[in-house]
Amino acid sequence: MKIHTQSVIDILKETAETEVMPRYQTLASHEIREKDKGEPVTVADEASERRLTAALTALLPGSKVVGEEAAATDPKVFDLLAGAEPVWIVDPIDGTRNFSHGRPVFAIMVALVRAGETVGAWILELPSGRMAVAEKGAGAWMDGVRLKIAPAPSSVSELTGTFHASTWASPEIAKAVERNRDSMRPLKSLGCAGAEYLRLSEGKMHFSLFTKLMPWDHAPGTLIHAEAGGLARTLEQVDYHPLLRQTQGLVMAPDEATWQTLSRVLTE
Repeated sequence: MKIHTQSVIDILKETAETEVMPRYQTLASHEIREKDKGEPVTVADEASERRLTAALTALLPGSKVVGEEAAATDPKVFDLLAGAEPVWIVDPIDGTRNFSHGRPVFAIMVALVRAGETVGAWILELPSGRMAVAEKGAGAWMDGVRLKIAPAPSSVSELTGTFHASTWASPEIAKAVERNRDSMRPLKSLGCAGAEYLRLSEGKMHFSLFTKLMPWDHAPGTLIHAEAGGLARTLEQVDYHPLLRQTQGLVMAPDEATWQTLSRVLTE
């Protein structure tokens, strides 16, 4: 199955130009509502997902789509990830809260999954317009420049990163992370997983920890990060894959040695 990388880039850019950016900083109050658990969704999210769904399935006949907004109304959509057909994972606007408040950190993210494995990834950061792409085994690129993560500092105290922990599967792990997080250099969350994955893949920060594993938040970024040399593994020692839904914590690191250090420090 050939991945039409440039065609997907064009689809993301066209969606941004027609459905997302015209609504940026112009949303009326009635165009923003809350989904379950207080998460915002806007008319731009819904329009973006409709356009992406139509364009991506037309690009790859027989493919399916797992989109954030479709899954919010029908959880059975997740079952498509375990099927035989290729599946596009779509985050129509990552960082919706930022977008709805007019803050300049959000993204459109797409991943292509085949047999439960992520084989292609695209992140269009907005409003900057930076585009990152990756194909499994072929590297990761940002606006045509190869991404390669630099070696991390050897000292734990020099490691910079973010913690995203709205819920914990293990109270013991939660206490350990809270106890040890300041031995590193925590950064403020950007409120946009896509933007953070780009910074991880550029080596502008060294780690992230996530406890919530929605596939649209992580499938695109983990492949780009991996193809740039990084590692995504849970504290249970499971490498990330898009069917993964439960974890004590997904730890992103620039290399194996740093992941082992982070895992030890965060849980001791």
